[in-house]
Amino acid sequence: MEFISASKLVQTVDSNHSWFDTSFNMNIYRGCNQGCIYCDSRSSCYKILKFDTIKAKVDAPKKVEYELSFKRKKGIIGLGGMSDPYNQYEAELNYTRDSLKVINKYRFGVFIITKSDLVLRDIDLFKKINNHDVCNIALTITTSDDLLQKTIEKNSSTTSERFEAIRQLSKEGLFAGILMMPLLPFMNDTIENITGIVEQANAANAKYIYPSFGVTLRDNQRDYFFDKIGPDLKKKYIDTFGDSYMCVSPMHKELRKHFEELCNKYGILYEMNDIIRESRKHIKTTQMSLF
Repeated sequence: MEFISASKLVQTVDSNHSWFDTSFNMNIYRGCNQGCIYCDSRSSCYKILKFDTIKAKVDAPKKVEYELSFKRKKGIIGLGGMSDPYNQYEAELNYTRDSLKVINKYRFGVFIITKSDLVLRDIDLFKKINNHDVCNIALTITTSDDLLQKTIEKNSSTTSERFEAIRQLSKEGLFAGILMMPLLPFMNDTIENITGIVEQANAANAKYIYPSFGVTLRDNQRDYFFDKIGPDLKKKYIDTFGDSYMCVSPMHKELRKHFEELCNKYGILYEMNDIIRESRKHIKTTQMSLF
């Protein structure tokens, strides 16, 4: 791990709030060592050198406090858009945990994306945030079994551990769901995989599953991905998609139909507007339960 400086940590995002109702993005780490073969953050446009080395931003929690103390408008802060906030060093460094304390202090909401069950450590802070604003925790789950997961996301918590994290978060009354993305064409874009994910999500009491039936590929990310999947699958991608940025599963219509049928059967949300609406209602439900 390395330490790097950063002039600003809390970035304002587009005012339409289309991505899980977030008003701000915050990345207190750069780079990632979870070993996911498909990560878009490897793309050259993000200018992250030595991507597999995690860089912590010096005094991140203090800088977050300074920035939030001057913000007049509240909103939801997104964590994990570029780098997992619960990487292996977070267990000792506590940058994410200390930043969550600041977020709670200044009464902002959070939307968190992670592949780590270390997220369970901060349940106490999530409950406090959920008393006054949205606290939405998303575990990325791309495969229904641990074996395939370790092939494409080798250093992250297993699929089983992530489902267990969702179960515990939901048991504690928190709004937790799944990002089912990406579905890699010819690898995990199968009816069996979709079925396994949705059924396990239902068993874990996940509130939602937000899907993407394909994968994006560009420059450095594409080169890394092709190197990991081998020459035969690489040829299949090139023959099917050429140099397209968005590589949608050839089965996407069938997969989407099956996915929606299962989610409707179990009462699991999957449309963005529905997820946002329920995340907001969850605050009211939490507040009412206090009295």
